[in-house]
Formats: sequence, C-alpha cells, structure tokens
Amino acid sequence: MTQTASNLALLNQYRQQFPALSEKAYFNYGGQGPMPQGAMIAITQMHEYIQRSGPFSTEVNRWINLEAKRTREAIAAELGVAASTIALTENVSVGCNIALWGIDWRSGDHLLLSDCEHPGIVAAANEIQHRFGVEVSQCPLMETLNQGDPIAVIQAHLCPTTRLVVLSHILWNTGQVLPLQSIAQVCHAHSAEVPVRLLVDAAQSVGVLPLDLAELEVDFYAFTGHKWWCGPAGIGGLYVRPEAMVDLRPTFLGWRSVTKNEWGHPTGYEPDAKRYEVATSDYALFGGLQAAIAVHHQWGPAAARYHHIRELSRYLWQELCQLPQLTCLRTAPPDAGLVSFQLTNGKHQELVNELEQHGFLLRTILDPPCIRACVHYFTLESEIDRLVKLIRSLVG
Repeated sequence: MTQTASNLALLNQYRQQFPALSEKAYFNYGGQGPMPQGAMIAITQMHEYIQRSGPFSTEVNRWINLEAKRTREAIAAELGVAASTIALTENVSVGCNIALWGIDWRSGDHLLLSDCEHPGIVAAANEIQHRFGVEVSQCPLMETLNQGDPIAVIQAHLCPTTRLVVLSHILWNTGQVLPLQSIAQVCHAHSAEVPVRLLVDAAQSVGVLPLDLAELEVDFYAFTGHKWWCGPAGIGGLYVRPEAMVDLRPTFLGWRSVTKNEWGHPTGYEPDAKRYEVATSDYALFGGLQAAIAVHHQWGPAAARYHHIRELSRYLWQELCQLPQLTCLRTAPPDAGLVSFQLTNGKHQELVNELEQHGFLLRTILDPPCIRACVHYFTLESEIDRLVKLIRSLVG
C-alpha cells in the first residue's frame, strides 16, 4: 500500500491534533492511546467551569447530569445500542467486575474463561471461585489463532452448571478477533433453564471494530475510553443487555445507583444501567471522552477507520514476515490492529527497551512471550517502514 502525497498531507495535518505523535512513533494503542489536544482542552475547560460555578452547586449538579447523559449517548451511538444500557465506569476491569460479582453465584456453578484473558480478569474469577465454591475453567482459544474453530471449542467446554462465559472480543495477546455473535448464540442456546451469560472484555475492540452490540447479542460488554478511542484514562463503560439486566444485581452502591423518595431515602435501583454507577467521579473526563470520539468522526465512519487499520496492520505484518530473526504469531494477515511477533533469540524486553530509546513505543506480552505492535488508522506507512528497518538493524 502507498499513501499518496495529498492523503499524506491531510493525514499529517490530522495527526497534529495528537501532541504525543510529534516526536514518537507510537505503536502502543492497545495499552493507552495518545489524547488529542481537543480532549485535553475539554477536560481543562470543564474543570474551570466546575470551580468557577462552585463544585457542589445546583447549577453544576444539573450540568453534570447533562454531561453524563451526553457521554452515555455518544458511547451508545458508537456501540449501536440505547443509552439506557450504558453504565459509566472507570475502565474495563471495573466493568468486568460489575458483571462478575453481580451474578448470584452458588456453590457448584461453573465460570468459563478463555486461556487468553487479562490477568486482572483471571484474578477476579479466582476470587469468586474461592468465595463461592464456583468451578472455574479455561478453554484453549490460543490454539485456534491459525487453525481450529473457537465456537466449537467454547461449546465443547460448556457444561450443565455453566453460568457465565468470559472472553475478549479481540484477544489482547494474539490479536485474534472472535466471532462474537455466533459465540453468544451458542451460549444462549445451551440451557433452557439457567441462562448462560456472555461477558466480553472489549479493551481491544472498542474504537477499532464497527460495532452493533444489539445485533451481536452479548450480555455484558466492558470497555474503556483510554485505548483505541484515545480518550482520557479514568473513563469507560459497561453495556448491559436489557435481557441480562433483570438478574444482574449491583455490588457497589451509591447515590447514583438508586432512586429516592421525598426524604432522600433510597427506594430501589435506577431502572436502567445507571444502577451500576456508584458516586462521585472526575466529571471533567466526560467532556474529554466526548471530544476524543468526535475527533475520530472527523476522519471518517467506523467502517472506514477499521478498513484502514486492517490495511496498515497487514502491511506491518507483511514487512515483519520478511525478517528472518522473528516470527509473527499469525500465519495470515491480522484482522485488527494488533500485530504480535516473537524473536528467535527470545530477548523481547531488551528489544522493546532499545526501540523506546529510538522513539518507538511497543510492549511485551508474557503469554505467549512476544512483542505486540499496535497500528491505528492514522499510523503512517513511513513509521512502519522505519520500525521494521530499526528492528532489522537491532536484531540482525
């Protein structure tokens, strides 16, 4: 692929909105995306407004409720769902924990994970096992990266006591995109008595894939704003399917979770996903996330952005495959923006450290041991060329 001179000029102009890109070749969007200038300005302006108006005034409280509503609506529009199904959280882990701990677990129930889940989610599942006597097991999805059927693997590991399946839409270590709709259908059809719910870690999919969660039929979808959306750290969300909301109880409760009577006493939960929100947040981040999402709309619709991510990741994968000193985990071009590879010498952290000294930001993964490079739709081909050239010189 070749970026034309006119397209490159527009792209460079667009990239000027991201200060972190001016001096670095950034390949770590799956860890944290750089914020656009407009998002930083929005956060500052909101903090200034709150302080000028009085942090706990009637005016500010009304404004906070309005900004929360706007943020849920902006998120919902990106995910293809109603704003009433969105709970505002701090990050993916909080969203996953809301779903994990909101189920009425009984001793002997079964919780199924994939073998590619983030350590934080695995740790939460292990604690649920410890407290409630729940059986926790893993299904081997890592081995389906280049061959095999992840749907069949998951189906084979469901059992009569399975209550919840936890997996990632895009596996954070290998970059595999799972066929989520088919997996959801398998889970929902498994038992006519006790529903098998599907919780999705969406850390690597929100801001990458064009999404319609209502069509995908997932029960819980936990995401963050600070990765591929390039928003501020500390603001994310959880989508809760209406059919799943009826039996997912809040674990942490606060004034945002409940309805109140004329005396201010709690009378019940909020009727929608706000019941999973708790209390005071850094409300200025709401505006930062809205601004970040709006920046992506300047470039084009979600489908076009995803198409370009795939083109660039294919280009990086092809170039890396030409290097005899490394092996890409995938034997076919990636389906999203994550490109993971292994060095013959196994010195992954050493290479990442050296790359960072030259202004190239990547990261290592421990399982499987590899280096992960992330490309966004505004990554430059020249950055990819320079990265591959530098890797060749450092490991050759």
